[in-house]
Amino acid sequence: MKKKKSRLLYILSGGILKEDFVIKHTRLIILIVVLLVFYIGNRYTCLLKLREIDNLQKELLDVKYESIHESGQLTGSNRMSQIEQLVKSQGLEIESAKSPPYIIRK
Repeated sequence: MKKKKSRLLYILSGGILKEDFVIKHTRLIILIVVLLVFYIGNRYTCLLKLREIDNLQKELLDVKYESIHESGQLTGSNRMSQIEQLVKSQGLEIESAKSPPYIIRK
């Protein structure tokens, strides 16, 4: 138990940094640490982009449904019976033609 405490104290006090193995491979250790930081940053950025893509897809779906709803309402309001009811409710004295339109050809 005492050896484990002394090993932990040896590591925490920085004595391990004086070992030959660590000194010989300092560049490799620094490279690994830099790559780890780069990897973590890249993953974080990727997760943010994926979250933004999900939000934009939900928004696109909402806009698509709203567009379909508005298109249906516009189609319904363009029917001849709807237009006649609107004209009557406005009090305009306009009537629909009783005869079909004539086609004039040259």
